[in-house]
Amino acid sequence: MNYKEIKSILFVCMGNICRSPSAEAVFRKKAELQGVTLKIDSAGTVGAHAREKPDHRAQKVGVERGYSFDGIKARKVTAQDFENFDLILAMDKTNLEDLLKIAPVHLHHKVMLFLEFAENFEETEVPDPYYGGANGFRYVLDLIEDASDGLLAKL
Repeated sequence: MNYKEIKSILFVCMGNICRSPSAEAVFRKKAELQGVTLKIDSAGTVGAHAREKPDHRAQKVGVERGYSFDGIKARKVTAQDFENFDLILAMDKTNLEDLLKIAPVHLHHKVMLFLEFAENFEETEVPDPYYGGANGFRYVLDLIEDASDGLLAKL
């Protein structure tokens, strides 16, 4: 994949209320600070939280680090997303498998794990912090920030 040609990125987790909206908020700010213009969005593999704002705990730790969640609302991944986005980044292997089940085969190359871009962590998946405490949300942000920096270095 030629990362220099990427103009749009979609971040995906299961419900689109914790990990992927956090990734959207972090990546949007980091890209803006570097002067990189991209279409950035997030979605979930299930639509149970459609139209809801991100989890208040995700927002709290994100805002503490200077990220904005303004305008971010949960939505479900659509078939059209595979056409509309150049890169689709899954938060974990289950999300990756779910995405590959619905993506047209000729577009599978667009789908990968977000933490493939992390440089300072050995984890391959962003853990779901939903049933944990604030420390889980902070750790998710640590992973997302690292992977965001790694990806931006390739763009």
